[in-house]
Amino acid sequence: MHRKLVIGDIHGGLRALHQIMDRAKVTTDDTLIFLGDYVDGWSESPQVLDFLIDKSKKQECIFIRGNHDQLLLQWLDESKDNLQWYQHGGESTVLAYSKVNSATKQKHISFLRNLQNYYLDEHNRLFIHAGFTNLNGIEYEYFPRLFYWDRTLWETALALDTSIPRDSFLYPKRLKLYKEIYIGHTPVTKIEQTIPIQKACVWNIDTGAAFNGPLTILDIDTKEFWQSEPLNELYFNEKGRN
Repeated sequence: MHRKLVIGDIHGGLRALHQIMDRAKVTTDDTLIFLGDYVDGWSESPQVLDFLIDKSKKQECIFIRGNHDQLLLQWLDESKDNLQWYQHGGESTVLAYSKVNSATKQKHISFLRNLQNYYLDEHNRLFIHAGFTNLNGIEYEYFPRLFYWDRTLWETALALDTSIPRDSFLYPKRLKLYKEIYIGHTPVTKIEQTIPIQKACVWNIDTGAAFNGPLTILDIDTKEFWQSEPLNELYFNEKGRN
């Protein structure tokens, strides 16, 4: 059966990625939508990119750009880095790339350059790493970097008074534009959860794999989901982004 499956932030956790592929019994008939942040955190960022590139040769894959992916691209392609990036997972990525040859680095640069800022499917379901701010939607966004840096969309959905009817002027316009919005970027562990969380039309699939949470894959139509073991258990001798 053809499924559309969405995957949360991976952050260098290849072992978790293998686990969710096995547990969801992913086949080449499935379409895989990755929400970004493939790197920075655990020690296998280059191997995660190799896995994704190989996977895209075997089945339909959609790769969304995350902020950490953009930071890695700037480092690989422009030798641009910063202390803040190092402190938020970049250090493990730099160390991992010390063992990667130049041909593979070029392959990864090409992959990172070609990531999509968002994907809107035929059912008006939006897939984006972080969010958007323009009240008319993604096509009108003045600041495209917010597609992978914004947190206000999730904060708005999280803080929404559920007693406000959808047709009210008070209901946030951004939450009326799309049937569903799938995001990562802000882990639900911040609200002490480790499963996908829906608020209004927004589904947050980042279940904290960068820290002590699991990696998640979710069937968009049935909402069934599968998870890896917590990443700190899979990489027990590493700190991730903790």
